[in-house]
Amino acid sequence: MALHTAPARQNLPLEPNSFVGRERDLSDLLRLLQVNRAVTLCGVGGIGKTRLALRVAAHATSMFTDGVWLVELADARSRKGIVARVATVLGVTEESHRDLADTLADALRRRRLLLVLDNCEHLIEHVAALSRSLLDGCPSVTLLLTSREPARICGEVVWRVPPLTVPPRHEDDDPGGSEAVRLFVARAHAAAPHRRLAPEQLDTVADICRRLDGIPLGIELAAARVRLLSLTQIADRLDGRFQLLTAGERGAPARQRTLRAVIDWSHDLLSEPERILLRRLAVFTSWHLELAERVCADALLPEGEILDAISSLVDRSLVVLTGEYQGRVRYRLLDTIREYAAERLDEAGERPALEGRLRDQMLVLAEELSANAVRGHGIAWPDRFQVWYRVLAEYDNVRAVLGRCAERGDTESGLRLCVAMRPFWMASGHFTEGAFWTDRFLAAGLGDDALRGQAMVRRAELAWDQRDHRHAAEIGECGLRLCRAAGDTASVALALNILAMVDLRAGELDRAAGRLAEVLELTDSVGDPWNEGIARGTLGALAAQRGELAAASEHYDEALVTLRGIDHRWGVGRTLIGQGMVAEAQGDLFGADRCYREALDIQRGIGATPELARCLAGVGRIAARQGATAQAYDYLSESLLLSHGTGQRLGVARGLTAIARIAAAEGDLEEACHLAGAAAAIRERAGAPGLVTPWPAGHAAADPDALAGWLEEGRGLDLDAAVAMALRVTESRQRPRSRPAGGRPPGGARPVLTPREHEIALLIGERMSNRLIAERLFISPTTVARHIANIHTKLGFNSRTQIAAWVSEQNGRHGQAVRS
Repeated sequence: MALHTAPARQNLPLEPNSFVGRERDLSDLLRLLQVNRAVTLCGVGGIGKTRLALRVAAHATSMFTDGVWLVELADARSRKGIVARVATVLGVTEESHRDLADTLADALRRRRLLLVLDNCEHLIEHVAALSRSLLDGCPSVTLLLTSREPARICGEVVWRVPPLTVPPRHEDDDPGGSEAVRLFVARAHAAAPHRRLAPEQLDTVADICRRLDGIPLGIELAAARVRLLSLTQIADRLDGRFQLLTAGERGAPARQRTLRAVIDWSHDLLSEPERILLRRLAVFTSWHLELAERVCADALLPEGEILDAISSLVDRSLVVLTGEYQGRVRYRLLDTIREYAAERLDEAGERPALEGRLRDQMLVLAEELSANAVRGHGIAWPDRFQVWYRVLAEYDNVRAVLGRCAERGDTESGLRLCVAMRPFWMASGHFTEGAFWTDRFLAAGLGDDALRGQAMVRRAELAWDQRDHRHAAEIGECGLRLCRAAGDTASVALALNILAMVDLRAGELDRAAGRLAEVLELTDSVGDPWNEGIARGTLGALAAQRGELAAASEHYDEALVTLRGIDHRWGVGRTLIGQGMVAEAQGDLFGADRCYREALDIQRGIGATPELARCLAGVGRIAARQGATAQAYDYLSESLLLSHGTGQRLGVARGLTAIARIAAAEGDLEEACHLAGAAAAIRERAGAPGLVTPWPAGHAAADPDALAGWLEEGRGLDLDAAVAMALRVTESRQRPRSRPAGGRPPGGARPVLTPREHEIALLIGERMSNRLIAERLFISPTTVARHIANIHTKLGFNSRTQIAAWVSEQNGRHGQAVRS
């Protein structure tokens, strides 16, 4: 397996503070996970379900070879939302004409991992259905759920999370040994490091913890007050709050009443600006300071007070700091606090206004993304891509806004968001989710024709990516008519480009050519280099389909000139793949290799998995034709693993076929036929039938009956077995690579890498992707790719696997030197 495709081990957040107590719970739960595949932590809000689950997951990493993965479901609103969140976390991308849940199950079938589904209670039936599917189809997947009620699935073990232990009354034992007292003392010291609790004060702490029933959230809220109040004052104020509570909410369970009381008490101690901000923060799933200032500030809460108010709420354990992303510190509310704050927001009558402001901010962000995706000169690629990252950070807020627009009948805002989010949905592979929201708002039948036309055209593009060509043609034609009537030239050009691609698939080549000619005329008149570049690339595909390879190459060259001119690397990367295929068909192996490798670097930086797998396969095929069999197997196995790990069956079929051809060329027709037969069966199941024989025409093959039998045997292999066979073939035939001429200096002298290049090489040795390296070093993925290209040149390498092996070799030499 190529080192840089190895999956990360976990995505668990850093713990915001020390974990206190629950030693026995932790030990028991780890034992349960060793023998049970579904464990649900149940309990009331604030009891510590999520924190305990994360602690268990962190300790369980060594038990699961494919890692532990957290999926937060508090803001999911539907089955599709749940499945999309799980797939996103696990790196599984959508397939055409297939339920994402089925793709997810296939991708996880052989992976041994722990999936932590947090906050499931509001969609427990959908969570239960997905859980059953994963447990039935993925024998090595284990689930750890947190919910206020059980999922009630077969084999589920329900663990009722208890409160922290509190000191018994009238005991001579040291109260400092109880979990609740230990938590209070730890959080009090964090809140007021200069204050030390004397031993005699522990009795008061014990009394506070007993009143709070050992509920962790209540204890943390109370402990955060030691900066301003004495222990006696805290105890007295809690006592007054609980007396009021006893006279009131008798219908609620005892621990819910206790927690409500302590949140009420903590809320009452806030200043007025802090109270206003707390309730307004309930509209976010998470936020950064600038977003909070734009949404929450008004005459009652001036913008200049928000930073201090957030800091104070963090100090009081009401707001949680989740970390830094893209140079901005992000925050969130614990779910229990968020529910409380939402009630206060409704009482203040501010919800419509605050949700409207958040909607407007998400529209501004999404429409900036959309404009950057097609804008011409004047914006560099890193700036374009930074907006994509910002949308990624706010995606849960965008989802929440879409849901609220649908619930309130705000069709215009919903359609605007769908139009603007189309580039994000395409680049990130969220085709089904984008189609779901667009269809929902279009079905309302509201909004002006111009906006509906824009949405239809973008919906056609999503249908194209889903390989639903019939729907793409139908809704694309309708959208085209509306956009023509509205005089929306950019949308007309986009619609014509999409419909021309549909025509190519249908074999309507003359109609496609007519549409593309119109696009070029339109784009020339208004200066639209994005749609011009796409049209020229599609002309390349059209010419290739007609067998006019020289003309196809010219069209691709023109497309690249246009797209490079606006520094649109996503478009350049996709165009290079087409140009590489044409060069490959022409026998121009050097040109094809150059195209695939440049596209490979671009796709690594973007993180577009299906295109990355296609580039790897292309480099592998060229290496095979150049006689570099070991290198070919290296790239093809990486492509195969990437497609398999992300649930891309057609990518798997492509990888199997390429490996089969090399095996056949080396004389192993039996295994080659097995792989080719398996690839054909996979293509049929994916709706793209076709059998590619692994041997070239005129090859002196074995007995035809034997070949047919081997092909049929291959068709009987399931996807996992076929991939395993292909990997055995690649591993058994890989040989040590010879160094290209002009590679490493003679005599084994160590090449001179710059400090940054050496740093990046070490991170490649740690199996980091370009994106992870970029985040670690605070540079762009493009810069990382450029440094890697320099490393390849200096060391005479052509794959990250070789870099990683070189790092390991250098580390080994260093270790030997130390030992000697």
